Amino acid sequence: MSSYCENTIKKMLPKAYFQKHVAHEINVALTYFTNLVPVMDKYVYNNGTTKNLMSLTGTIPVMINNTTYNIPICLWIEESYPQTAPICYLKPTQEMMIVTGQYISSSGEILLPYLLEWKNHECDLTSLLQVMVAMFGEFPPVCMKTHPEPEQASCWMQFHRQTEVITDTDGSSYLSLTREDGQPFQQKNETNC
Repeated sequence: MSSYCENTIKKMLPKAYFQKHVAHEINVALTYFTNLVPVMDKYVYNNGTTKNLMSLTGTIPVMINNTTYNIPICLWIEESYPQTAPICYLKPTQEMMIVTGQYISSSGEILLPYLLEWKNHECDLTSLLQVMVAMFGEFPPVCMKTHPEPEQASCWMQFHRQTEVITDTDGSSYLSLTREDGQPFQQKNETNC
């Protein structure tokens, strides 16, 4: 269960937001995706301007080749939400590499059709996250960096290697991937936005 109640989230949001609606949507999303956290933070636009925006940051569980991976993401919710879609990015750890493709830009921006065709009153945060889980299961957005040669081919092979999900004493799970030399990668993922 989420440790954030709707009222707490509403108080975090500046008055320019549709506070009640946005707080409710975030609260619902957090009940399904418990590794996400609402954070007010500075977002830097492409033109260099910054704005304090609400974000959902953390990991979402994605099933790839019958193994669950925690994919680090950050959803930036603008004041115009829900009229406009969130701005979504992957937040890879230092051991991860972004796999660019049809739905992922080289900067890690997530460009799913669901976002590009966003419709107010039809689209919401929970559905968006569910679409991400489904799409990332088919098109993995990140992989572990290989040492020493960071080749795309070996990157995709990471998802076919033996993996191990380790549960920490606090109940959080993380992934243990074995490198080609048999040594484990760093196991704890940082998910700061």
